[in-house]
Amino acid sequence: MSDAARARLDRYVALLLAGNERANLTAARDAEAVAAHVADALTIAPYVEGALVDVGSGGGLPGIPLAIVLGVPLTLIESVGKKARFLREAVAALELDATVVEARAEEAGRDPALRERFRSATARAVGTLPTVLELTLPLLAVGGAAVLQRGALDERERVAAADAARMLGGEVVVEHVIDGERRVVLVRKVAPTAARFPRRSGVPAKRPLCLGPRAGTPA
Repeated sequence: MSDAARARLDRYVALLLAGNERANLTAARDAEAVAAHVADALTIAPYVEGALVDVGSGGGLPGIPLAIVLGVPLTLIESVGKKARFLREAVAALELDATVVEARAEEAGRDPALRERFRSATARAVGTLPTVLELTLPLLAVGGAAVLQRGALDERERVAAADAARMLGGEVVVEHVIDGERRVVLVRKVAPTAARFPRRSGVPAKRPLCLGPRAGTPA
């Protein structure tokens, strides 16, 4: 990493801490905690290539650190106004080649200006793995990949994700365990996503593809 990139990462940490006082951008409350989140974001840098879209960006993790270090064009999708405002301020201050889209991911995925335009997609803490796949794969060009940081995955969610990926034009390539329950799931886009996906706003989270209700719970 260049000295310039390190300096921009330090600047981003300061911006995020200052913004957090106004917009509750992250649970991290001091520089050390934010730096740990930045370091975690950079663990997926080897898997990211070309134009990157970050879905549900919040305070800009992992998208902004990845754009700083890799120099890739970045699009940040965030539906909450105060968070989107922070992202616009941050990318301007950091002089990144970045665009902020203030919209729900479902809306962005149906926008011709965004649909199937990106080489890489990330998303952090926005739902089950099938939900995240429905929100990211429509944005990817064929040949691109969703690079997803996850915690523990039970077999039910893992199988549902593989089935959902196929429905969306994707294929689960690898599940790489980093340590303990932390992992990276890489899903390659192998065919165009059917026009009916993503479904209307709220549905991917409420009714994740291929992930039926658990036994003993109402449908």
